Amino acid sequence: MLEVRDLVKIFDGFVAVGGVSFDAPRGSIGAIIGPNGAGKTTVFNLITGHLRPDRGRVTLKGRDVTGVAPHDLCRLGVGRSFQRTNIFPRLTVFENVQAAFVSHRGRGWNLLTPVERLYHDETRGLLESIGLADRAGEVAGFLSHGGQKQLELGLALALEPEILLLDEPTAGMSASETREAIRLIERITRERGLTLLFTEHDMEVVFSIAQRITVLHQGRVIADGPPDDVRRDESVRRVYLGEHR
Repeated sequence: MLEVRDLVKIFDGFVAVGGVSFDAPRGSIGAIIGPNGAGKTTVFNLITGHLRPDRGRVTLKGRDVTGVAPHDLCRLGVGRSFQRTNIFPRLTVFENVQAAFVSHRGRGWNLLTPVERLYHDETRGLLESIGLADRAGEVAGFLSHGGQKQLELGLALALEPEILLLDEPTAGMSASETREAIRLIERITRERGLTLLFTEHDMEVVFSIAQRITVLHQGRVIADGPPDDVRRDESVRRVYLGEHR
C-alpha cells in the first residue's frame, strides 16, 4: 500500500528526518514510535504532502506521490488525523460528518439540493459505527477530548480512505478513553479492510495492536519489524523503551 524510501528533511541545517525508509503492506497495522523530537510527525507530514522532502520518495499503491498536495492525496485514498483535534467546533456532530461527505463527494456547489438534505443515511451509519449516533445533535466543541477524537476519526472515514494515518490518536485521553479508542480503531480498521499507520507514545497501545513497529531516534530508523523483535532490540531498549517488557 505505502512505501517510504530514504526520506530526508532538513530545517535550517537541522536534520529532522535523515533517510527514513519503511513499508506499510495493504491491510496491515503499523506504528511509528520514538521519543519527543524523533521525527514522527515530520515523517507523517512528508508522507501526506504537508511538507516536501529534500530527498526520498513516497509511493502509494505503486504510484509516486512524493510532495503531492494533501487534498489530492485524499482523493487517492489517504486519510489523516492530527495531534490536535481538527473538527468544526461550532457545528453539531452530525453536521461535521455530513460536511465531510459533501466535500469529499463534490456536492458542495450543488445549488439544487439544500446541503442539509445530503448524505443523511451515510452520516447516520458512520456515526453508528464510531459510537457517536446518540450525540449527533450535540455541538462538537462541547464533546470531551475523547469524543472529539472519535469525531475526527469519523471525518477521516467520511473521506473513504484506503490507508489511515493517525497522529497520536490517544493523546490526552484518560485510561478508559484510551482503551475504548484503541478498540474502536482496531475494529474500524478490520471491518473496513483499511491499512493503518499511527504514531503513539503509549507503549501499551502500540504493542496491543501493531503488527509492525518502526522506531525513530533523532530522525533515523533504529529498528523496524514485528513487535517481539522490537521489544528485544537493545538499541530500542536503551534509547526509548528502557526496560519495558
